[in-house]
Amino acid sequence: MSNTPMAASPLTRAVLEIDEYASGLGWDQPARLFALVDTARLRAQEPALAAQLGLEEEQEITGLTPIEQDEIPTGKPLDEFLGTIAWPDAVVGCALTVERLMLPPSAEASVPEGLSDKQLAQWVAEHPERQEVRMTVAVLRDGARESALRLREKDSPTEVLTGSDLVPGLAEALAATFEE
Repeated sequence: MSNTPMAASPLTRAVLEIDEYASGLGWDQPARLFALVDTARLRAQEPALAAQLGLEEEQEITGLTPIEQDEIPTGKPLDEFLGTIAWPDAVVGCALTVERLMLPPSAEASVPEGLSDKQLAQWVAEHPERQEVRMTVAVLRDGARESALRLREKDSPTEVLTGSDLVPGLAEALAATFEE
C-alpha cells in the first residue's frame, strides 16, 4: 500500500495496510476479520490466489498478506464470536479492525457506578468528550502483536498511532484463537 512505511516490521506493515483498506471504506463499518499468511509461502503454494491478490510481482519475501474473512455475525458479541474461531496451519496470524467510542482517561472518574453494559454504552455515546476510534489489532502465532488506532476527528494516514500494547484485551482475544 502507498502509505505503509517500508522500514516497519512485516506485522506493522500488515496492520497499516489493513487500516488503510478500512479507511478507504469509510466510517461506520462493521468489524472485519483477516487471516495473515506468509506472502512467500502463499506465492509458492497458491500461485493463482497470489496472482489474484496482485502478489506475483511483490519483491518482499518476509511480508504478510492479509486476507479478509467472511462477515462477522452482527447478533453475536465479538468476544463470543472470536471464541469460535480455529485457524488452519497456513495462517500465521490474524487481525481485526473494529470501530468503538472511547473516552479520555480524565473521564474515567466520572463514570457512574452500577451501570449495566448497555447503560454504560449509552452513557459513553452521550458523553461530550467521546471520540470515535478505529482499532486494527493483529497477532501472530509466535506471540507478536501490533495495533493501529485512528481517530475519526484526525482521519489521516499521518495521524495513525501504532504500538504493540495499545489494545491489550483485543490482542489477547485474537491470540486465544490460536490456542489448541
